[in-house]
Amino acid sequence: MTIQARFELHKKDFSLNVDLHIPARGVTALFGPSGCGKTTLLRAIAGLEHCPQGFLQIDGMCWQKETLFVPPHQRPLGYVFQETSLFPHLNVRQNLEYGLKRVPVAERRVPLDKAIELLGIAPLLARKPHKLSGGERQRVAIARALAVSPRLMLMDEPLAALDLARKQEIFPYLESLHRELDIPVIYVSHSPDEVARLADHLVLMEAGGVSASGPIADMLTRLDLPLAQGGDAETLIEATVSEHDEAYKLTYLDFPGGRFTVAYKDLPVRTKVRLRIIARDVSITLEHQSNTSILNIFPATVDKIAPAGSAQVTVRLLAGNVPILSRITRKSAALLDLTPGKAVYAQAKSVALLA
Repeated sequence: MTIQARFELHKKDFSLNVDLHIPARGVTALFGPSGCGKTTLLRAIAGLEHCPQGFLQIDGMCWQKETLFVPPHQRPLGYVFQETSLFPHLNVRQNLEYGLKRVPVAERRVPLDKAIELLGIAPLLARKPHKLSGGERQRVAIARALAVSPRLMLMDEPLAALDLARKQEIFPYLESLHRELDIPVIYVSHSPDEVARLADHLVLMEAGGVSASGPIADMLTRLDLPLAQGGDAETLIEATVSEHDEAYKLTYLDFPGGRFTVAYKDLPVRTKVRLRIIARDVSITLEHQSNTSILNIFPATVDKIAPAGSAQVTVRLLAGNVPILSRITRKSAALLDLTPGKAVYAQAKSVALLA
């Protein structure tokens, strides 16, 4: 199941030219600097930017081609903007019901009560928008978009106007949508933290075009892309809760390359989680170290090495075929005589559990 989008649009000071194939499931993040075309592409998908020669097909449903253009109000999608745009004279329930009226009963795949439950807004239903916090308003806006039972969700930097505390408040709700609803999401962001936590697929945009696209774990560890070259280069790893150590208050997480140890997390065994490891927190040794405080040590193989400035290199390691990035000095790489195919050990000094 795929989403196919092909658009060419020329304005006075900007051109959009994309030919994109992305999964029709999970969260696809459009990522890139301001002005690269993320929002314009999202608007073209919504039909708000009319590209006469465009093509758009969502999991077999054609919304635009040479002889067809489905107008925006007839496209079964939900759109969440930076600003919530709730009707100020209506309470939360009335705001939710407003969009629901245009969806025939037979086509309502997401019951209103389900949207209310997923976004945790039941206590807010009688309030007017001005009585809500920023995070609460955004949760209502997302529930309103879900209430129309969309085939596709478009989210244009929905957390950009929120402070860090409000973002942390809303993340679990976005993750619950991801787990429980089979609705693809295209998510615009320029925040690496949001992308790392939410995205399954990543589309890198630059100057109105797509520079690369693929599963996020692969994209972050491709040494030919800028994400692996910056100071915040990182690795994302999918792991499974295997057991808890009550004596030391630790949680063990298994992945194909071994077992991670993190501070205790109250999660059921077999829960799927995502781990984030910053490349500069991964060191390399030729032998398994025992007299060390580092608990997360894995056998690995050097896959590729790329320069990272004049004094450092980025090493792409494979631990059980799972890529892990390490940022070390050129001198360390020379002393260890690192070359592709060499067997080493990766030591992760710090691991963040994202979800």
